[in-house]
Amino acid sequence: MAFGKAAQMMDDAQKNSADRVLFKQALRFNHLLWTIMQADITDPANKLPNEIKANIMSLSIFVDQQTTKAMRDHDPEDLTILISINRNLAMGLRETPPG
Repeated sequence: MAFGKAAQMMDDAQKNSADRVLFKQALRFNHLLWTIMQADITDPANKLPNEIKANIMSLSIFVDQQTTKAMRDHDPEDLTILISINRNLAMGLRETPPG
């Protein structure tokens, strides 16, 4: 649900990009979400396979870089990839694995 909320916040910010407060709030929420993800995968108690942890960390580094760029440039187009990543993750996490 958190990925969906972050995606929706950024979508709203993208559509109302003149509202700088909304824009920054959406990016800050997304950044917080991904920071929590980074903290979780680096926790020694996390039982995910190392390969999955590495993939999540790589994606989170990209998200951090894209978020910084969006904050700096205030370009609504910079949000497109972040929205897509979060929506895809939200959909994937909602699916029930076969069996």
